[in-house]
Amino acid sequence: MVNRVMAKLVSIQTAPETQPPAPGGVAQPLGMPPPAPAPATLASLSALVTSLARSGRPADALRAFRDMLARGVPPDHFTLPPVLRSCALTGSSPLAASAHALALKIGAQGNLFVASALVLCYSGLSNLPDARRLFDGMRERDAVLWTSMLSAYAQGGHPEAALRFFQGMVAARVQLDAVVMVSSLLACGQIGWRRHGRSVHACCIRRLPGMPLSLGNALVDMYVKCGEFAFAERVFAGMPRRDVISWSALILGHGLNGRSDVALRLFDEMAAEGVRPNSVTFLGALSACAHSGMVDKAYAIFEGMKRHGVKPELKHYSCMADALGRDGRVVAAVKLIEEMPFEPDEAMLGGVLAACRVHGEMEAAERISKKLMGMSPSKSGYFMSLANIYSDAGRYSDAERIRGFMKEVKVDKLPGYSSVEFDVNVSEPRSG
Repeated sequence: MVNRVMAKLVSIQTAPETQPPAPGGVAQPLGMPPPAPAPATLASLSALVTSLARSGRPADALRAFRDMLARGVPPDHFTLPPVLRSCALTGSSPLAASAHALALKIGAQGNLFVASALVLCYSGLSNLPDARRLFDGMRERDAVLWTSMLSAYAQGGHPEAALRFFQGMVAARVQLDAVVMVSSLLACGQIGWRRHGRSVHACCIRRLPGMPLSLGNALVDMYVKCGEFAFAERVFAGMPRRDVISWSALILGHGLNGRSDVALRLFDEMAAEGVRPNSVTFLGALSACAHSGMVDKAYAIFEGMKRHGVKPELKHYSCMADALGRDGRVVAAVKLIEEMPFEPDEAMLGGVLAACRVHGEMEAAERISKKLMGMSPSKSGYFMSLANIYSDAGRYSDAERIRGFMKEVKVDKLPGYSSVEFDVNVSEPRSG
């Protein structure tokens, strides 16, 4: 049975650009004679797979793993975790399922090291149900396995489930380390649960003195996303060491929330301290410029991205278009959209459409509206925006035509939603 599973894994074909490197060697270009093969031992082949996975070469790691199986060398519980990580990084669901089957056949799934890798692999492949079934099926669970499942929920966009799971970890007296706290804070920030975030912060103070850098960054990010800027700045000021992530979280938070003067001051302070900005840093600074109408400053920062080797993304162009639209330069915003190397998204076009109404740019409004209606014909907001623009310009017949069309094709207003923070007990059980 093991041989059949190994054969299935080997049969999954790829088109490698290089020959799989020999154990302890380097990849050889196609057409070059390979070196004399080293003895094919489990230890040497596993070491090769692990080395390739750790060096950021997941595709090569999987090729080496298939070569290992082709040699008739079955893996062990040390080989499978880097293979599973590589499956997640390359999006190879079939190979992950086959590796899982092989783990079952060789009796490795019960190994906590392998089980944790399986949980993270499935979550990385957006397969949380299988990750949770695997977790629930384990008779024994260590802190690493619990943490892997928590990270799967938090990083997979399921913050409520992550916080409930964290509550279960506290109740089960699982050791709470910095990785656990970072995942919990990530979940709190995703849904803006400041009260729960403060409880996790208090737990951090009790359990993790010294404030590791990753934890400090997570706290700053959580407080910013919850709108608690005073707490975020207090944590930031008390961090023994700060990196670009620390600065960027604070700059972006202030920039997105209209605190432009603070964001730009921090941006200048960061440069003065010699910290190299990244994509997130520039996004925060550009957002600050957009909210404050500082178009010339935005242009200067946008050009500065090139000097720092940061390639502008769609979100940076969106900030520039927003800044231009708010300043009344709607035509320039439309030109930017048409000339940028990306297709605009709804948020970008919607912002420019709103600027068209404010500044009475009828022609631009019609062009943008047509694009939006083509992207989302069922959303009423874009139709209503164009109808209101027509009304503002005194073109009432055109406004009625749009409203009549909405009724004809049954485009209804979408309902609004709100969320409420529920109580999650994170108090630590007392002994005695």
